Amino acid sequence: MNDNEEFVDIASPKPMEVQKFFDPLEQGPSFFKSFNGLSPYTKRKISKAASAQSQNAEDAYYAKNGYGLFDLATPPYNFEELVSFYDISSTNHSAIDAKVKNVVGLGYNFDLSELATTKIQAIESDTRTEKVQRKFDKLKSQLILWLNGLNDSDDFEETLDRVAKDFEIIGNGYLEVGRTVTGEVGYLGHIPASTVRIRRKRDGFVQVVGNSVTFFRNFGAQNPSPITGDPRPNELIHLKKYSPTSTFYGVPDSVSAATAIVGDSLASQYNVKFFDNSATPRYIATLTGGRLSATAEDKLFKFLQSSLRGNPHRTLFMPLPQDPMGNPIEFKLHRVDDALLDGAWENYRERNKLDILIAHGVPESRVGGGSGSNIASALSSDRMFKEQVVVPTQRIFESAINKIIKEKTDAVTFNLNELTLTDELSKSQIYERLIRNQIVTPNEVRNELGMPARSGGDDIVEPKPQIKAEQNAQANGSRERDKTRVDNNSDSTSTVSGRNPKGEGSKE
Repeated sequence: MNDNEEFVDIASPKPMEVQKFFDPLEQGPSFFKSFNGLSPYTKRKISKAASAQSQNAEDAYYAKNGYGLFDLATPPYNFEELVSFYDISSTNHSAIDAKVKNVVGLGYNFDLSELATTKIQAIESDTRTEKVQRKFDKLKSQLILWLNGLNDSDDFEETLDRVAKDFEIIGNGYLEVGRTVTGEVGYLGHIPASTVRIRRKRDGFVQVVGNSVTFFRNFGAQNPSPITGDPRPNELIHLKKYSPTSTFYGVPDSVSAATAIVGDSLASQYNVKFFDNSATPRYIATLTGGRLSATAEDKLFKFLQSSLRGNPHRTLFMPLPQDPMGNPIEFKLHRVDDALLDGAWENYRERNKLDILIAHGVPESRVGGGSGSNIASALSSDRMFKEQVVVPTQRIFESAINKIIKEKTDAVTFNLNELTLTDELSKSQIYERLIRNQIVTPNEVRNELGMPARSGGDDIVEPKPQIKAEQNAQANGSRERDKTRVDNNSDSTSTVSGRNPKGEGSKE
């Protein structure tokens, strides 16, 4: 290798490493021969496919990979790559976390179902109504304890958080439901979505972890496992972000910003590599009127090559040589790189950030960015975020959880708390006006706040005499102002109309 080739090799930026993502179900039949949990029938099918004894089309299909062996639908995107998007992009990471926190992280409550509300409204006795209200409050407490008791490892909100994260990262989320010997729901947990595949027959799901295969049937189904032979497999509730790309799997929002996510990661790596070992010279040192000794050259070379790297504020003291002819000695450093390199890719990364946030529908203020000077604009963005992103996703999760609640009772419905755009002071003023103007009852407000009902709280509050007098005075004052405004408008109209006849009279 000559000097030129050696120089080019050092100065050229190294290519970024391309990460390869593994999918165990894309392996051939031999990969699954030693797997645990398979039924004898499935083992024979795998052995037959691995031996490649048959050449008919059906056997060739099964012999291809795990998707054929277990009759699974192939996902439109590699799940491990989608998971990596969450780790390699801080913007994507923050946007997903913001969505999860505002969808399932604000708590939940139980409301009376339409059926129960209709029955209560038919009750005429106040005493019976209070009794029903107390039963409702007790039922809510029991349901909270029941949901948190369905999993010894994680409480209910932790399970929801994990499912919601999978839902945003991969586009699919799974709730595992286990039943007791009597058929009642006895377990509720989270299954990592990256390990689950859907059967083409839509009769269940297959999970591959390590060298084990597990089958799950659909929620409420009674079919045994066609793969493991388990007569009573657990059930899964599938939550997915619909996309026409696949009728089986959901697709996350981050896919539409995949180029921005990968590009932002590569730009970040480039900057790290640049500062770690920049191939572009920042300065050229020139010495005029003298010559460094071999020892001084070696000392300077070693300092620039090793001692300065990673220590940008190091100092080197080196005496300049004397010129035997008495000429002046000059030592100068000339900057040769572009000053823009200090902020390389800054504009590009800013555009990528915007693309990622647009794909998720998350305002910049929700991920810790943007200027807080324009409050009206921020409130408008938050309102759009709530109406177009948060609330629709909450409805998907509420529907899934209510399938489980209905097996316990049909008197209540599960509801996730919505993102509020008003502060506590504003909310209290709103509640006060609603009660004072006899629009709602105190118990309706208490139910909104998650507080138990109080005796007599279902009656409309009659305003005190002093408040009522103030309200009447305000109403009378408003009527007087309206009347005065109408009279003034009438006088103005008469004056204007009176001028026209005068003009006509002058003509006569």
